[in-house]
Amino acid sequence: MSLSDIPGAVPDPGLVGSRQSAALAEPERKVTARWVTGLVLVNVGINAAFFGPINVFIGQQAISIDAPSKEAIYSLVTSCGAAVSLVANPLFGALSDRTVSGFGRRAPWVLAGAILATAALLAMSGTTTVALMLLFWCLVQLGANAAYAAITAAVPDRVPVPQRATVGGLAAMGQTVGILIGAVFGAMVSGNYMVGYWLCAAALILSVLPYLFHRNDPVLPLFARPPFQLKAFARGFWISPARHPDFSWAWLTRFLMNVGNQLTIVYLLFFLRDIIGHEDPALGVLVLTGIYAVMVIITAVLAGPWSDRVGKRKPFVIGSSVTIAMAGLILAFFPVWPGAVAGAAVLGIGFGAYLAVDFALLTQVLPQAADRGKDMGVINVAASLPQVFVPLLAFLSVRYFGGYVTLFSAAAVIGLLGAVFVVKIKGVE
Repeated sequence: MSLSDIPGAVPDPGLVGSRQSAALAEPERKVTARWVTGLVLVNVGINAAFFGPINVFIGQQAISIDAPSKEAIYSLVTSCGAAVSLVANPLFGALSDRTVSGFGRRAPWVLAGAILATAALLAMSGTTTVALMLLFWCLVQLGANAAYAAITAAVPDRVPVPQRATVGGLAAMGQTVGILIGAVFGAMVSGNYMVGYWLCAAALILSVLPYLFHRNDPVLPLFARPPFQLKAFARGFWISPARHPDFSWAWLTRFLMNVGNQLTIVYLLFFLRDIIGHEDPALGVLVLTGIYAVMVIITAVLAGPWSDRVGKRKPFVIGSSVTIAMAGLILAFFPVWPGAVAGAAVLGIGFGAYLAVDFALLTQVLPQAADRGKDMGVINVAASLPQVFVPLLAFLSVRYFGGYVTLFSAAAVIGLLGAVFVVKIKGVE
């Protein structure tokens, strides 16, 4: 098998017949445990910075500013932040593809993004107006997405295909631990969201240090970077479904799964407060997140190596998608605390396997090696785009179209559509 036979490993056409850069070569050597640990910790910090605010602190801050309008404020802030991520993730991924520095292509963006997001979280902690909440959360999204785009692209850069689901599972574990840490911060501060933002900022900046000190990030030589042309650069963000159908189907399935998942969790704090009547909704979020996290970690670290061992991706993705849909139905029709616990457990079982194996599948349908950062950024839009309109969809469902039964049922149906479309991918088993 030649390099060109491996999905996602096509060399830059401009380099064919010339010297091939190590930064663009298909990885063959397994990555070390130390490198993987750095990768996992970056995922921990970024997700703590994302989900501590999303799950608890933005909601608490909205209540402190204007309690009757809390849903509208929350939806406005999170939707605008997600809109920023739609642009930031692929843009910074593409810029990292072209970065020529002694520290490699990805590491400079991990560091710069973490610094910006940390500063914005600290600024957000003292904000008492909706306008400033909006501004600083958008800056958090800008910085954190720069770091996330770079660290995500590092996986197809450095990890060989037979190891990717295993590494994807460990990265999913890091994401989940980050979400759990955000929930722990929410419970620890007892409604003091200002302290919560500081804790998230500290977690983010500290998490990137181990990776930066052992980044294994090959330098892109100047000869390997094509001349910059704005029109060609902008046009590169469109990946033709006709030319790359597997990439397009993979993007669509990930988009649908994230719509379903976001609908399930977006109003969790309010669901516990207003429907279940939990006496301490922040603590309830922590408990449910803990149950979810344990299930994700177990299934991610089991499903990833299992998928690598058997060499198959689609059966795992389809099965996990169906399991995730079941969680939405449990929450829709059993709106009591035991039902919420069961729903969190089922969601974790499905999402752990999904995160590990679908990530590996995605890296195998990338169009070419020279654009890994940009293409993974385009894939990440499938996770960011739902955050733009899901809060509005959730708001309309809860206020005008049947409440939480409609919200969670829609999540289940959309997730099942994601499972159906996985079968359209032909280049990966």
